[in-house]
Amino acid sequence: MRNHTRAIRGGLYLVIDPAKGWEKVLPAVQQAIAGGIDIIQVWNHWHPEQQKTAFIEKICRAAHPYHIPVLMNEDWQLMNDTSLDGVHFDEIPASIDAIRQQVQRPFWGGITCGNDLQKVQWAVDNRLDYISFCSMFPSATANSCELVKIETVQAARALTNMPIFLAGGITPDNLSLFEGTGMNGVAVISGIMNAEDPQQKTHSYKQALHHIQQKTP
Repeated sequence: MRNHTRAIRGGLYLVIDPAKGWEKVLPAVQQAIAGGIDIIQVWNHWHPEQQKTAFIEKICRAAHPYHIPVLMNEDWQLMNDTSLDGVHFDEIPASIDAIRQQVQRPFWGGITCGNDLQKVQWAVDNRLDYISFCSMFPSATANSCELVKIETVQAARALTNMPIFLAGGITPDNLSLFEGTGMNGVAVISGIMNAEDPQQKTHSYKQALHHIQQKTP
């Protein structure tokens, strides 16, 4: 629930793949939490017989004591059966108003925009909480995303003050390339979840973000 989690302002956004199983995912998530992640998204990618609500509740129980919001990718109906804090859309839904009426509680919402500024405007008009851009670089875990131009991110910043996250092939070493774009955070999958030390890798991302934020007027 929103009153149990921090506001979404930016930072490090971790996307997790539930199909790998909670036995593998949860320890890495716990290490990433210790490293300082700010948001978690559960990718809508499941084994056919996987217990979705049980997996989500395990992640929420790990994240909520640290006031970290947990969002579901696309499958917003799961908010009615779990402690999820929100939904992340890949595409504009048929009716965000209908979703809000069916959920009947406040929740965070964001959307991936690609190079489509119409999606950015939709997010503004419908009072979403953040937008994201994927993919900034070629990436094995973002291979369904088009490559996004830096000019698109800058144009989005001119349209809205809401937090902007960037994703796709971003590392602590190349994050400085996006200084001056108006971005507020980075979304990461394999960069943390496949790391030998997820806690230390999370800390490295956070340090790189902090360095950019210090230079932002």
